[in-house]
Amino acid sequence: MGSLKSDVAKIWSRAPHNAFTDLIRFRDSWVCALRESSGHIADDGHVRIIRSDDGTGWTSVADIPCPEPSQDLRDPKLSLTSDGRLMLTAAAFRPVCQTFSFFSADGATWSAGNKIGPPGLWLWRTVWQDGYAYNFGRSEVEEDRFLQLFRSTDGVDFQPHGDRQFRGVYANETAPIFLPDGTCLTLLRRDSDPPTAQLGMAKPPYESWNWRDLGVRIGGPALVQLPDGRLLAVVRLYDEPRRTALCWLDAERATLTEFHTLPSRGDTSYAGLVMHENSLWISYYSTDEAAEGEVEVRERTSIYLARITLSAL
Repeated sequence: MGSLKSDVAKIWSRAPHNAFTDLIRFRDSWVCALRESSGHIADDGHVRIIRSDDGTGWTSVADIPCPEPSQDLRDPKLSLTSDGRLMLTAAAFRPVCQTFSFFSADGATWSAGNKIGPPGLWLWRTVWQDGYAYNFGRSEVEEDRFLQLFRSTDGVDFQPHGDRQFRGVYANETAPIFLPDGTCLTLLRRDSDPPTAQLGMAKPPYESWNWRDLGVRIGGPALVQLPDGRLLAVVRLYDEPRRTALCWLDAERATLTEFHTLPSRGDTSYAGLVMHENSLWISYYSTDEAAEGEVEVRERTSIYLARITLSAL
């Protein structure tokens, strides 16, 4: 859509299915987290950490297995703790959903997994504000759906913060950000009643939330505020063809408007967003072009890195 140009390169494709990315700057290097497995739904999912000095050449620095007896570690999310360490949040999907946190001082050597949140709840993206880690956990128990905000001072002991929300509704993935005035905005993937995205807003201490319907179905949300104050979301859009799209989020009008599509199709999205050197850097994954019509590799996906200059937005 439009004339915006993005510089996009494939950066990782070693596993049959490479997906669910996040991206961060750490000690003057790029760090990208992703899940490697044999397929989108598979019990062998584990987290791969890759690193680059320039965003072009990438090397593996860590392979984080799923803590036993759980299986399928997925949706890795990166953050910086209040004391400057890297924190990884990821969830084991089977046999019962259990979220874990891992920590590293250098991005290569990681702690053992710490169980965070109760079994059956999937804590998705951790964000830090004023010494606290916040994470929305969603219930994966079909007969008891809800969304619960959790808070922690150390990234390990997460306690419920505020009331349960979206009772009886499949509230899914969340992308919270904090604005300069302390307001928290959260872009929520909702998969039932109806399956349309929600925009949440809360002031400190983030115990009372106002949610508005955005009227569009999304997946794998990521959200960032640009230096000029505009809000940019990267999501999977489900109207055909499925794609990873850049959208403007208008918080006042509660609208989400697509303005650019990254090279993508099929099984795609789950972006990581970083502003660096006057550019927006976006990690994401997509079904490989070569997989079309080839039954034996139809699920093959790879990791991509896009760079867009802020002046072009």
